[in-house]
Amino acid sequence: MSLAAIDCGTNSIRLLVADIDEAGVLHEQVRLMRIVRLGEGVDRTGEFSTEALERTFAALDEYAEVIKQASIDQIRFVATSASRDVRNREEFVAGVRLRLGIEPDVISGDEEAGLSFMGATRGLPDGLVQLPALVVDIGGGSTEFVLGAAAPTNRISVDIGCVRFAERHLLSDPATPEQIEAAETDLAKALDSVRAAVPFDHAASLVGLAGSVTTVAAMAFELPEYDPALLHGSIITAAQVEEVTARLLAMTKANRAELPFMHPGRVDVIGAGALVLRAIVRATGSTEVVVSETDILDGIVYTLALQGN
Repeated sequence: MSLAAIDCGTNSIRLLVADIDEAGVLHEQVRLMRIVRLGEGVDRTGEFSTEALERTFAALDEYAEVIKQASIDQIRFVATSASRDVRNREEFVAGVRLRLGIEPDVISGDEEAGLSFMGATRGLPDGLVQLPALVVDIGGGSTEFVLGAAAPTNRISVDIGCVRFAERHLLSDPATPEQIEAAETDLAKALDSVRAAVPFDHAASLVGLAGSVTTVAAMAFELPEYDPALLHGSIITAAQVEEVTARLLAMTKANRAELPFMHPGRVDVIGAGALVLRAIVRATGSTEVVVSETDILDGIVYTLALQGN
C-alpha cells in the first residue's frame, strides 16, 4: 500500500511518501521538508500573511508534482497549530484544495499528540526506549506532550513553540537576559498546566521530536552536516542540552547561520526551540533525551494503513 502524508505546521511543511508492507513495516520512499513559516506573525495578528501563504502554496505545488509521479493509494493532509488559530483559515484551505484536490484536516492538539506518539515509538529501534515514555514534539507554534506505553494514556498540546516564542520574547540579536527570563517565566507557567494533565514522574524515558530537538543534538555531536541517520535513535544528555542551549542563545543569527548542520529556516528560531527543550528537561528531571527523526508524518501513514486494512 503506497501512502502519502503532508504535515503543515507553523514553521515547516513536510511530505512523506511510503509503502507499508503486510507486516506493518514502513518503507520510506520520499521525505521532504520546506521551511515556509506559515505561522509568521500569527501570534500577533491572528491571520496568515499573504507572503506566508504564497510560500506555502509554492511548496505545495512542488509536493503535488511528487505525488503525481507516485502511485498513491491514499493521501492525508494534516494542518496543526497555526492553522487552528487563524481567522483567514478558509483562504489556506481553498489553496490546498486547488493544488491537491483534497480537504486539509485541521486537527486538534489532542490528535496531533497521538499521531506524534505513534510515529515516534514505532519508528525507534526496539529496546531503545524505556516504557512508559514521555514523547514531546516541539513545533513552531505548539508543543505536544504524550505519555504512554503501547498506546497514549495522557496527552496535551500547549502553545509553546520555537516560532511563537522567538516572535514573542527573543527579539534582540542575540536575545537579552531579560528576554530569556521572560520566556522562561512563560514556559514555567505552561509546563505547570502540562504537569497537571501529564504526570511527568510516571515516565521512564523522554523522547524528543522535530527540528529543534534534532538540531540541538546535531550541535551536541558537532556534526559536520545534518545527518538524519546519525541523529535518529541517538541520545543527548541533560548536560548537553544545557550547554548547547546556552551557546545558541549567546550566538547572533549570523553565527548560527555558519553552523554546518543548521537549516537556514531555523536560524532565527532555534534559540527559542532549544529554550523550550531545556525547560522540558528541567521540569521532567530527565537525565537524557532520546532523539527521533520519525514523528507525526509517520503516525499519519500508519493510521492510513490501518484504515485501509
